[in-house]
Amino acid sequence: MPARRAAATDRPLVEDIRLLGRVLGDVIREQEGTEAFELIERIRQLAVAYRLKRDAAAGRKLDRLLRELSVEQAVSVVRAFSYFSHLANIAEDRHHVRRRVHHERLGHVQEGSLAASFERLKKRGIKPREIAELLARAHVSPVLTAHPTEVQRQSVMAAERSIAELIAERDGLDGEHELSTNEARLRARVAQLWQTRLLRPSKLTVGDEIDNALRYYHSTFLREIPQIYAMLEEQLGEHEVGPFFRMGNWIGGDRDGNPNVTAATLQLALARQCETALRHYLTQVHELGGELSMSALLVEVTPELAALAERSGDDHPQRQDEPYRRALIGVYARLAGTLHALTGTEALRHAVAPSTPYESADDLLADLRTVEASLASHHGAALAADRLAPLIRAVQVFGFHLATIDLRQSSDQHELVLAELFKVARIEPDYAALDEDAKIARLVEALNDARPLRVPHAAYSAKTQGELAIFEAAREGRARFGAGAIRHAIISHTETVSDLLEVLLLQKEAGLMEGTLDDGASTASLIVVPLFETIADLRHAADIMRGYYAVPGVLDLVLRSGAEQDVMLGYSDSNKDGGFFTSNWELYRAETALVELFAPLQAQHGLVLRLFHGRGGTVGRGGGPSYQAILAQPPGTVNGQIRLTEQGEVIASKYANPEIGRRNLETLVAATLEATLLPPARPAPKLFLDAAAELSARSMAAYRALVYETPGFTDYFFAATPIREIAELNIGSRPASRKATQAIEDLRAIPWGFSWGQCRAALPGWYGFGSAVMGWLDAASSTRERTERTKLLQRMHKEWPFLRTLLSNMDMVLAKGDLAVAARYVELVPDRRRAQKIFGAIQSEWQRTEQALALVTGERTRLAGNPALARSIAHRFPYLDPLNHLQVELMRRYRAQKDDEGAVHERVQRGIHLSINGVAAGLRNSG
Repeated sequence: MPARRAAATDRPLVEDIRLLGRVLGDVIREQEGTEAFELIERIRQLAVAYRLKRDAAAGRKLDRLLRELSVEQAVSVVRAFSYFSHLANIAEDRHHVRRRVHHERLGHVQEGSLAASFERLKKRGIKPREIAELLARAHVSPVLTAHPTEVQRQSVMAAERSIAELIAERDGLDGEHELSTNEARLRARVAQLWQTRLLRPSKLTVGDEIDNALRYYHSTFLREIPQIYAMLEEQLGEHEVGPFFRMGNWIGGDRDGNPNVTAATLQLALARQCETALRHYLTQVHELGGELSMSALLVEVTPELAALAERSGDDHPQRQDEPYRRALIGVYARLAGTLHALTGTEALRHAVAPSTPYESADDLLADLRTVEASLASHHGAALAADRLAPLIRAVQVFGFHLATIDLRQSSDQHELVLAELFKVARIEPDYAALDEDAKIARLVEALNDARPLRVPHAAYSAKTQGELAIFEAAREGRARFGAGAIRHAIISHTETVSDLLEVLLLQKEAGLMEGTLDDGASTASLIVVPLFETIADLRHAADIMRGYYAVPGVLDLVLRSGAEQDVMLGYSDSNKDGGFFTSNWELYRAETALVELFAPLQAQHGLVLRLFHGRGGTVGRGGGPSYQAILAQPPGTVNGQIRLTEQGEVIASKYANPEIGRRNLETLVAATLEATLLPPARPAPKLFLDAAAELSARSMAAYRALVYETPGFTDYFFAATPIREIAELNIGSRPASRKATQAIEDLRAIPWGFSWGQCRAALPGWYGFGSAVMGWLDAASSTRERTERTKLLQRMHKEWPFLRTLLSNMDMVLAKGDLAVAARYVELVPDRRRAQKIFGAIQSEWQRTEQALALVTGERTRLAGNPALARSIAHRFPYLDPLNHLQVELMRRYRAQKDDEGAVHERVQRGIHLSINGVAAGLRNSG
């Protein structure tokens, strides 16, 4: 897009950012005084001159000014620039919506939209019937997880939602009075934001995390997912769209490394989710009753609707001729009874007293279908479209459980529980010491024994009791809220077949498995889901699953239990283990091997393989645009089935704004349709795969040489990034490390990636690629062979979605990174000589990676293919620079006085944590 046209396109965005910046400045002047405002404005001007005008003198002045600030001044500046990042995000989100509406009005289709997908499908001769058949068996599920990178408080997000609504309102205003009134309201909300604490005073509880996640259901999922179905119905005409979309959730059930997750938190999550769904239905039924005011004197109804009205218990004389209202009052009363029975809470309104609870969501759905059928057969179909149809879809998708809660625990914890059960039962004195074959034999023997392992009245450790209580709570939750409430038991660190069999046996102990493995009639309530995380685990994934299904009785049990097998793939730990390129390559290989393994099982038995992608927010943890990521999956691996995690501040970025949330949900569906129905004409040629394997080996060697083989690297990481300060920030209920060590191996991948993003090195998103490419080219035996290898890489980038998407994401990481900023963090490392050596290695690899990326893609500048993002980043950098500089300065002061007590220490810490919030908001996908 020419620069002049781009400037015109972005003019409304620039105007919104200027408006919000001016309002923020006015609020700061009013709240903090003219001196504080002028200091902040001086810093802003220097930062803009240094970053956009490349004024080196301005950069030196900025650095000197920031170093000389008092703690109070530093905190004030950090707050200002952090809030500006938040406000700029609001303006950008609004502009995305504005541009999409503009394109839709012009009849343009945008990549990733359902309209664009249906256009592609039509051109390839795919019929609506084929699409409907796919959706009938499809399963698309974003899964919300709670991880310690969500730096937003709900109070802040509520104020930001109000500001976003006011900014959106301005597009439809005319006249000076309306605009000035709107600006006055904006000023009030920005003042509210300035006076609202950005940080939490205490660490989040699991209950807090549950409530935080549920807000996105209120704002987005409950309303927008039915709209996705409406869009599909419009495209497919008379073909019915099955309920393929399912929300997932880890919060309350993910206890891997989180001792705060217990049976009680699982029960709390189930109850709160149920309450959220039912209160939404109650509100919609109440509103629907107000809309369907038709009189029996003027319109007929079906006998079924008349009967539903008669059963309502509503005998108010003013409504005796209003059958729809009476019927819906009865539905409301039953929903109110259901709410009380399942959650112990009460409905807000009562035209009649709460009545007999619904036994299941299907019973509620049947009553709503009765209303729909009566409208359809008596000239009232149009009255169903606005509220009743979305409500029916919501009940289909969310049921009484709202979202499927996954259980997750580490394999070693399951082993500890089984070891104690075997020991107390005097079956096996030291189960953990057995070799793998002996473990499998012992587990199969127990699975074929109708008797439980637990000895009545025996004393078990709190650990064993707690783990078994989780499974028992899952059994009770499924009985209470429906089978969709809990469907998966995920095993972190799956390394052996016995890891899977252990979870089957724990299900048997808790009453979640019926029968024995060898009786020909057994079923398991929960899908046993291995999570392959490290490079070694990914390489063994297919072999482990082959061994699992070779155990006599397992295949038949899975088929009787629903014929579904989920396999989860970990992007974060594999990256921390082997680096960016190798992680992606081994994930690609594992997916391909799993599909090959399960293809005959699907053909012969109808067994469905569903891959579950454990993606994070950063590119190093599998982040990046979901549409491109799904289309870049190996051929045949999607097949209408996909689950993927949504984590950290990315959840707020994607789903806080309902319109943007709908766009992101639409993208998941569109990509699933295209990846399944429009696969590549042929798989990647062996030449591509061999080259990728060679690059992966070289990339992993370079990465591990730095991270795991360089003396002092761990000390460097803990000093040159804010990992220590992040661990102290109240941004999650989970510890930053699995164990009480500073080993990289034990550190959670989430704070690992988050820390590198904060210091702007973003190492997990690129390191090793430059050495891989340049080393492979240098190894060529001749100039001719080097040229051929270069051309091969360029062809791979052009023709292979896997490599094209990988390099596109790497391009974005490098664009958002800044080694000049990262160099400032190096000053915090006590061993200066070692620090310079390690940072020198990072700088050299950065240069090699930029050189390699330019060679392969042909692009010399970052984000040449995404100018809108390039402009966004260019405008953000001046406002991130002061935050990073002050973060370094405050960390220096904080660490120097770490042993001191007092208010100064606390204020310094607060400033650091505010800067972490601001940098995360500015980068948007740092978690």
